[in-house]
Amino acid sequence: MEMGLNNKTALVTGSSKGIGKAIAIELAKEGVNVLINGRSYEEVEKTVKEIKSAFPATSPQNATADIVDAEQREALVKKFPNVDILVNNMGIYEIMQYEDVTDEIWEKYFHTNVLAANGLSKYYLTKMLGNNDGRIIFIASEEAVMPSGQMPQYCMTKSMLLSLAKSLSKLTKGTDVTVNTIMPGPTLSENVQQIIEGIYNHDHMPFSEKERQFMINNLPQSEIQRFIKPLEIGRLATFLCSPYASAFKGSPIRMDGGMVPTIY
Repeated sequence: MEMGLNNKTALVTGSSKGIGKAIAIELAKEGVNVLINGRSYEEVEKTVKEIKSAFPATSPQNATADIVDAEQREALVKKFPNVDILVNNMGIYEIMQYEDVTDEIWEKYFHTNVLAANGLSKYYLTKMLGNNDGRIIFIASEEAVMPSGQMPQYCMTKSMLLSLAKSLSKLTKGTDVTVNTIMPGPTLSENVQQIIEGIYNHDHMPFSEKERQFMINNLPQSEIQRFIKPLEIGRLATFLCSPYASAFKGSPIRMDGGMVPTIY
């Protein structure tokens, strides 16, 4: 194991698919026992079995729960009271016009993208500080620092995560606990792949060409001119969880493919 993470335990929220699943896989690759979380027991169990099969030396477990629900969140931390790593990945997003965002939608996004992560962090951070060891990572977005205007309700919550991570990091002063945020740019999750395939469903071209066309037409500011692969985010998250990343404290780390035009 190269990253010094063997036999650590990690809770990755929203990890039955997408970025969360990629992070869980990359952690398991380093010998981490991952707790797979999602709302569907069947989907979570499928991912647990997949990871156990690929990395038989590890002990992945089913951590099914709707973490937006305070009672289910409470039950989850009681079932898994000790983790070395918490990756707050779960979140929702959709393109919306500002005038269509009602107070109820604002509240839904706040509860889902911020308060759920905060609830878990509040519990596990105390434990980590007591052990003088631990990692908390929030998955934000380049939209946190460069709102496109297409998802105001989403952008607001991702900006909040940067602030929350910085506040929590202040509490880790003088300890080996770190709290950081990763800001991925447009990423090729299963949902995104389906959207791209749907846009070009009449064109008989390989996906790589569909992706290239989409980038030219929709995301010309991207410097990599492709979607970020979930496993790339998984590898970065794994490094941040390792002992080698102990100097990252309260850092917002951009992995946006060059989307953000500013130097800082």
